[in-house]
Amino acid sequence: MNPLIVAAEGQPNPVLPHPAEIVIGLVAFLLLFFIIKKFVTPRFEAMYAERAAKIEGGIEKAEQAQVEAQRALEQYKAQLAEARAEAARIRDDARMEGEQIVTELRAKAQEESARIVAQGQTQLETQRAQIVAELRGELGRLAIDLAERVVGESLEDEVRRRGTVDRFLADLDGTSAPAVK
Repeated sequence: MNPLIVAAEGQPNPVLPHPAEIVIGLVAFLLLFFIIKKFVTPRFEAMYAERAAKIEGGIEKAEQAQVEAQRALEQYKAQLAEARAEAARIRDDARMEGEQIVTELRAKAQEESARIVAQGQTQLETQRAQIVAELRGELGRLAIDLAERVVGESLEDEVRRRGTVDRFLADLDGTSAPAVK
């Protein structure tokens, strides 16, 4: 016997297993190895590959989502810039329209003012002519009364009276015209 297997007193070495146990252990190990190799390892490999695919797919999806988010951000920025430009254009258009409206209102106000002034002048001219006519009539009556007193004869004849009044007024206009202007 092998001195390593047998102990000093004739008893088997407790540290080393019995050769039959080694053979049975080796067969059990090989059987277990075969089962693990044949059935368990492919399942682990499939699960590992599936999980790796999911992770890689998730990473790819995340990258695609990031690319789409970047595109959406760029599109949003472009739309925002376009909206700002549109707002600036609308503000400028509104400002120009406001200025145009103010200009039109000023022109209308000036036209209305000119019309009112012209109407006032026309009314003044009409009133002036009316007052002049009234004053001429009154002045004519006063002149006839004065002439009757001075001459001492009655100026009741209408034709003579008119002629006298017209002459007096013509003389009066001739003398007062330079002073009025």
